[in-house]
Amino acid sequence: MNSDQHDIEQRVRLAGSNMFELLLFRLGSTPGTGARELYGINVFKVREIVAMPVLTELAGSSDKILGVADVRGEIIPVIDLAKVTGCVPREGNRILLVTEFARTTQGFAVEEVDDIVRLEWNRVLSAEGHCSGKTVTSIARLDAQPGGRLAQVLDVEQILRDVLPASEPEINEENTGRLALPPGAKVLAADDSGVARALIGESLNAMGVPYIMAKTGQEAWEVLERANEKAAKGGKKVTDHIALVLTDLEMPEMDGFTLTRKIKSAAELQAIPVVIHSSLSGAANEQHVRKVGANAYVSKFVAAELAAVMRQAMSGAAA
Repeated sequence: MNSDQHDIEQRVRLAGSNMFELLLFRLGSTPGTGARELYGINVFKVREIVAMPVLTELAGSSDKILGVADVRGEIIPVIDLAKVTGCVPREGNRILLVTEFARTTQGFAVEEVDDIVRLEWNRVLSAEGHCSGKTVTSIARLDAQPGGRLAQVLDVEQILRDVLPASEPEINEENTGRLALPPGAKVLAADDSGVARALIGESLNAMGVPYIMAKTGQEAWEVLERANEKAAKGGKKVTDHIALVLTDLEMPEMDGFTLTRKIKSAAELQAIPVVIHSSLSGAANEQHVRKVGANAYVSKFVAAELAAVMRQAMSGAAA
């Protein structure tokens, strides 16, 4: 088995048990307390971990960009995560995390890599309501017992959008086209990132699509259970209420893989087309989501592509 196939099989096994692996790292001292908090990102976003290479500073760049680095012949921007989070490194940014995210490759400078832990998604809780900033998307309980260690899971989508804003086509009906749903039906979208939910909402509005927005896979599953009960009482199909599910992969409480598997395993729900919309880009990830039963996969974030894939998934489900 080649390494890509091994990675796919490993991800499928983890997804089947609603688990993932979190890379833990430290960024320095927190102003005011001096604490060296733990931060984390999904291991599958990390291509490699290397000692900090020589950096070339870019004139006129953001103060959150340390410069660019030549990593195996590829020139990538290096983001100062300590600056983003307000931490102060004690020993400098010694480690570079090379990541692949939303069709791009970039480096994140960190002070120290701590560990890789395997967690169930139900030990990861949404950070909304617990912090006023947009940098952290969720809080991971690292220890099973109460009062144990916590790690802050960074909202990389928000960080990249803030630090490396891309020039993207305007989201409007001209770019997305319309998407026709059965009368009274809605799209159910689930994503834990605030910036992703905003972009998805803009896109669905441009398509003229009514929708329900959830922040976790568990929240989306509860919406589906209620829709199924309503359909049963009214003598209708659940697709008369939820025409399509659009889900992220990484979400607190229940991930997109588990949500998809539960939908496709339930006789009453399996007719609902599921589109996975993820920043985990690449052919290996596309094969992975097919294995868990999704109807389609699209990388974040191009509104026109999202609309085309949703349209294709609905037409395929109706065939």
